[in-house]
Amino acid sequence: MKTYFIGDLQGCHAQTIELIELIQAAANGPYRLLFAGDLINRGPASLATLRHVHALAQQGLADSVLGNHDLHLLAVANGIRPEHASDTLAEILDAPDRDELINWLRQRPLALAHDGHVLVHAGLLPQWSAAQALSLSGEVSAMLRSDGWVAFLRTMYGNEPAAWRDDLQGADRLRCIVNAMTRLRFCTPEGVMDFKMKESGSPPPGSGLLPWFDVPGRRSARDTIVFGHWSALGLQLREHLIGLDSGCVWGGKLSAVCLEDRSLLQVACPAFQQHSGKR
Repeated sequence: MKTYFIGDLQGCHAQTIELIELIQAAANGPYRLLFAGDLINRGPASLATLRHVHALAQQGLADSVLGNHDLHLLAVANGIRPEHASDTLAEILDAPDRDELINWLRQRPLALAHDGHVLVHAGLLPQWSAAQALSLSGEVSAMLRSDGWVAFLRTMYGNEPAAWRDDLQGADRLRCIVNAMTRLRFCTPEGVMDFKMKESGSPPPGSGLLPWFDVPGRRSARDTIVFGHWSALGLQLREHLIGLDSGCVWGGKLSAVCLEDRSLLQVACPAFQQHSGKR
């Protein structure tokens, strides 16, 4: 069975179908799809996209990690956050199967391991080994799958603490994990996260910031990390790193990479959104 990692769908249903058809032809046999999160929002068909991935998961053909837009849907659905002007969530919120879809979504992990690869939506802090990151993802998953998941969502937002400490507890601990795995792009060499830089793949000169995966001594550097979230960075294919957000909703491409042979499949996408500085 071949496994394909797929970048941020963001509600681009027609392009999702087109890419999966390419995967079916290339796999020429059994396959599994692992999505890098942000299944929904900003694109024109969030409900159809979420239903499609959910149906594939029910058939045992797919799984996904949680992205920041997926968590945003959970918060909006529970009245914790307002919808943004650029959101395309209304059709999900009004759907007769919304509860089934939301309950499935909240049970997705922040990170998952598959055959020597770790899939996460945004990134891992340099202090974390791959094994520690998976354990920390499990802490958040346990909360999201518990009866206290809505109360947890109310404490999830905020940029502090900006750096990891092993002795973090409670809401601070879980918020730091969520922020790293669903929002991280740049951090300092010490692992202090920056959430201001969104429109570039490179930090401003003199800022002291680095892409999270370029921090010297990063403990997960020997593991292959697969991630999305960073459309301004674009496709990244390195020995131990696969970046899959190639800007599908911004007029770029939707990308998939085969785990077994690193073959790349892509489909072109219309510009459903114009750059606004709020990706």
